[in-house]
Amino acid sequence: MHTGPTPEGDDASRLAGEPTGSPGVAGEDGGAHRGLAIGHRFRDPDLLEQALRHRSWCAEQGGVSSNERLEFLGDAVLGLVIAELVYRSHPDLAEGAMAKARADVVNTRVLAGVADELGIGPELHLGHGEDLSGGRHKASILADAVEAVIGAVYLDGGLEAARALIVGVLGSRLDEAAAGPGGADHKSRLQELTVQQGSGVPRYDVRGFGPDHARRYQAAVYVADQRLGVGEGRSKKDAEQAAARAAFGTLRDERGGGGA
Repeated sequence: MHTGPTPEGDDASRLAGEPTGSPGVAGEDGGAHRGLAIGHRFRDPDLLEQALRHRSWCAEQGGVSSNERLEFLGDAVLGLVIAELVYRSHPDLAEGAMAKARADVVNTRVLAGVADELGIGPELHLGHGEDLSGGRHKASILADAVEAVIGAVYLDGGLEAARALIVGVLGSRLDEAAAGPGGADHKSRLQELTVQQGSGVPRYDVRGFGPDHARRYQAAVYVADQRLGVGEGRSKKDAEQAAARAAFGTLRDERGGGGA
């Protein structure tokens, strides 16, 4: 049983389901952050603002709460939703395989990729030094911000709203991880399919762009001299995997759908 101090002020209002910021409904993703692709309309836009505040920015402002408490909450919500999802969606998996599938999607690398998809990096409040050193592209900062946003969505819209966000960004990744060895290895799956079709081995063309502290890569994959997929990532490997995933989907659709 919890025996600590009872919540006061904004925390008490949030637990009671009462908005603590400006009255009314904010625009999607809080109104002021149109670049975000969260898909949730915040009743309390202050929650989203807090989720985007890195401690380096708060240290410069003085007396402003960072996103660390929301990150703590979001981490717990994320763990619960993913655990329930793998339990319900994959009844054949043993406990060890369930734990591995969860670890394959709930980690810094994957969550940083989710942050890219949601457009979180450009919206972060960072201290001047952290910003100059490429903080908007640091995987750890981005992953923490994703968890903070999940915590904010949970407080604002409840578990169902948080579940919708998590399943939307991680559901397909979890299915791939739960498929076992090779399930999330899109390059291997693509090569197996193209060789099976008699099209030969895929060829990848990778180029890097951006400054050293925020280096990104784009890969294009060709099969029989036809470009079938393009992908981006924080490393050459991630970019090739993203391109292979796109190409595999293209070939699967051409075959009339279904898994491989």
